[in-house]
Amino acid sequence: MGLLRRLSRWMGARDGMTNIAAGGIAPGFSLKALDGKEYSLGKLMQRGPVVAAFFKVSCPVCQFTFPFLERLYKRYGSDDVTFLGISQDNAADSKDFARKFGVTFPILLDEKGYPVSNAYGLTSVPTIFLIESEGAVKVSCAGFGKEDLETIAEDLAERRKIALAPLFAANENVPAYKPG
Repeated sequence: MGLLRRLSRWMGARDGMTNIAAGGIAPGFSLKALDGKEYSLGKLMQRGPVVAAFFKVSCPVCQFTFPFLERLYKRYGSDDVTFLGISQDNAADSKDFARKFGVTFPILLDEKGYPVSNAYGLTSVPTIFLIESEGAVKVSCAGFGKEDLETIAEDLAERRKIALAPLFAANENVPAYKPG
């Protein structure tokens, strides 16, 4: 990534780090999870929205972001809202990542040539999408975006008709944005 692009992203500017922006249509996919179960985006969307978070185990911003995604999952995950981690690494490393960062939602493997990551046009991780049940992307976030995670929380709280809980504790020093 060029110096000017890094600097502008560090300062909070967003750029096209994925081909799938909010308002676009999420490409379908089917991947196996760490437990061997197959997950299909099309089938999951029949139940409700999907939060799909792409990551690499060695990525420090992914390591920073996933505990917050776990908070979202614990609060808003349900039978009609699916959370998925989509790993670009092998099963053993992905399982270690999930254990180390406390991730309990399903981790899918996109390791052999990254077909799903490529379909989404990813150039960095983490990249997080809130995908509506009809396939439209409501939130597209490359890197850690505090406001984007809060938007996902607000949307899911409203859908589930439950009170919005703070995602970030008052004593946590959480930046507005961290580039992936």
